[in-house]
Amino acid sequence: MSETPPPADTRWHFIRDVLVLQLKLVLGNIHNFFLIPVTLGAAVIDLVVKTDRHGGLFYRALDWGRRAEDAIGLYSALDRDDEGLKRDFTVDAVVKKLESVIVREYEKGGTAASMKTAIDTALDQLHAETEKTAAKAQEAAQNVIKKLAPPE
Repeated sequence: MSETPPPADTRWHFIRDVLVLQLKLVLGNIHNFFLIPVTLGAAVIDLVVKTDRHGGLFYRALDWGRRAEDAIGLYSALDRDDEGLKRDFTVDAVVKKLESVIVREYEKGGTAASMKTAIDTALDQLHAETEKTAAKAQEAAQNVIKKLAPPE
């Protein structure tokens, strides 16, 4: 009695998981690259500048780091709950959205140019949806820079 081979779509799902994990590992390294100096700088500021709470700036930076790590979702391939992906801006949600655009265009018989246009449209929509968050992040970064600047 011979075993039947697994369906081809499980093979592609596996390949996708491997590629997405590599992307997430790169993002995780970038995350750590920035988190180390930010938390150390925040801790130094908290030690030098008197605030109402010891470590307030440090713990805010740590919370930012946790939210960024949650968005990366390194081990989410183990969850296997594709419908359970959050509709926020996790790496999985963005990849899933871009995949659906590519598949939809392919099924319509789209050319590479039409797929590129569809992906550009999806990315533009994503940028529009994240504009408010980006503005808040930029404002927070400017506040940190002001706090790090030497007194005049």
